[in-house]
Amino acid sequence: MIKNVHGNTVDYLGEAIIAGRFGSDGALPPEPLLCEELGVSRTVVREAVKALVAKGMIQTGPKVGTRVLPNDQWNWFDPDVMAWQAHAGLTPEFVRDLQDLRLIVEPAAIRFAAQRATAQDLDSLEAAFAGMRHAVYEGGDYVTHDLRFHQGLLRASGNRMLVQMSKALSALLRTSFEISTRRKDGPLISLPMHRAVLDAIISRDPDAAEAAAHRLITSAGEDIEQVLASRRRLPVLSQPAPRLRAA
Repeated sequence: MIKNVHGNTVDYLGEAIIAGRFGSDGALPPEPLLCEELGVSRTVVREAVKALVAKGMIQTGPKVGTRVLPNDQWNWFDPDVMAWQAHAGLTPEFVRDLQDLRLIVEPAAIRFAAQRATAQDLDSLEAAFAGMRHAVYEGGDYVTHDLRFHQGLLRASGNRMLVQMSKALSALLRTSFEISTRRKDGPLISLPMHRAVLDAIISRDPDAAEAAAHRLITSAGEDIEQVLASRRRLPVLSQPAPRLRAA
């Protein structure tokens, strides 16, 4: 999607804040300097600042100016904030926070999916799984199909809030999946775990679906910890998802 000048300005400032350009609890440059640097009007800068205030990233005031707020006050469920973090690169701490969130949310959502999934939901999950399987055995883009599978699981829960959470988390989940696929044979090992989740949903067995989901996410967490321990550079979304070679 092509953004207008306002959207591009918000993106620029948001990514700069997350990248630490202005420091923690630091001040943004004065409005005239931002206008000159970005080549935009004061109106555009002011509207962008309002958008970042709404996302909990900055505060403005006559005595404090425009300052960056501590990151624990940012709205981490805002899709823009998550996308900026994913583009800037995830820290190990952030990846672990995401893993904790998945362990809390996904097994419960998948339990609902086993009770509520429609025929259309099941078709979408089967298609995503087929894409994952093809990537493992024939080569291709595993990460994109993995993301579609997990988004489909949350949609199949039939809960609108979980669906919105899926949209907000998508950029971070993609990055997380890229990390876990870096482990040798990680996708090959996780494929039957994904199948077990889907089979339990098809069988309308909430207990089995929840347990299978927990095993899958725990295994992914172990993969991620191995990659983090290796101190390899974490992926960023400015690069395309890696493609697997045929198994």
